[in-house]
Amino acid sequence: MSEIKPVSELIKNVSAPFNEARAMPTSVYTSEDFLKRELEDVFSKDWVCVGRANSLANTGDYITYELAGQPIFVIRDGSGSLRAMSNVCLHRMSTLLEGSGNRKAIVCPYHAWTYNLDGSLRGAPAMDQNAGFCKSDYKLPQVRCEEWLGWVMVTLNPDAPSVSESLGEVEGLISDYAMENYVETFHENHVWDTNWKILAENFMESYHLPVCHAGTIGGLSKLEEMVCVPGSQAFNYHTILKDETLKIALAHPDNKRMKGERRRTTFLLAIYPSLLITLTPGYFWYLSLHPQGAGQVRISFGGGMAPEFINSPEAREQLDQLKILLDEVNVEDRGCTEKVYRGICAGAAKPGHLSHLERPNFDFAQYLAEKTGGFERKF
Repeated sequence: MSEIKPVSELIKNVSAPFNEARAMPTSVYTSEDFLKRELEDVFSKDWVCVGRANSLANTGDYITYELAGQPIFVIRDGSGSLRAMSNVCLHRMSTLLEGSGNRKAIVCPYHAWTYNLDGSLRGAPAMDQNAGFCKSDYKLPQVRCEEWLGWVMVTLNPDAPSVSESLGEVEGLISDYAMENYVETFHENHVWDTNWKILAENFMESYHLPVCHAGTIGGLSKLEEMVCVPGSQAFNYHTILKDETLKIALAHPDNKRMKGERRRTTFLLAIYPSLLITLTPGYFWYLSLHPQGAGQVRISFGGGMAPEFINSPEAREQLDQLKILLDEVNVEDRGCTEKVYRGICAGAAKPGHLSHLERPNFDFAQYLAEKTGGFERKF
């Protein structure tokens, strides 16, 4: 693996012990060479989340995504399985589907070549005079797709370990939340003017909550109650405690699974490289990130509630209040993370030392150093 300057700077940065650690070098956020390395060695190799399985509940439901330059879509096929495949027609290579929706068949918008829900070619107009054409020779390339605890995960890497193998530790950590049963009730796409890692790091630490979110959730958690443990191979996390101020963050009375302090514990899970989940006993919300150049990030933003809340009489009002709150939190986060990117691009920018509350950021930096430069992490 050839080394570029941002990679060597990052490896030097993460080689220090955590109690001496600094924020990542500015070059890893601004360098186009480093972005290329990320697309090749991170987003083309690891599992990336495209959404929740319950949003693709019916035959023909689909969602599109661009992963490391490859347009793909995920669709619920005729057998009820989730299937991911290339979103590029096998004729003159137009993209096939846009956004999300439901289709009985996949019809190319250019020449109407038509594919079944499994990607096989159903029909191709005016091809009968080409002696070399055989319909059965054509099937859209398949992309690995797995459902994990309700999440739809895709990868371009045929050799990547299964999601459940990589994230078995997460399953044990949050089994009493039963995250697989949470129901997504909204999903949106956004583009912010910041580097994807700045937004990821912003999620990974709650150190900024009292200041950045002073107008919303900043007073709901105490810094001294935040727990930041060393990260694992494929993820990191920290926990915070919520009080009665936000009742939908607590376990519903009908939830008999969770006991004691777990009933008010929020997990902030960062699944590498870019699935960021806030999981409370009552609701969840998430960001799935993908770089759109060094200075922009594509965001899949969604959320919903635990089934006990979804089925309660007051669910509609609680859900509406939660969405208003999350929208306000996003406005605050966008302002903070775009300011950070502008600062990082300045010539005088220099990374400072990390707080003990930023342990997940250090683990994330080591993960990136391993993926892009062969740094050896120790657990």
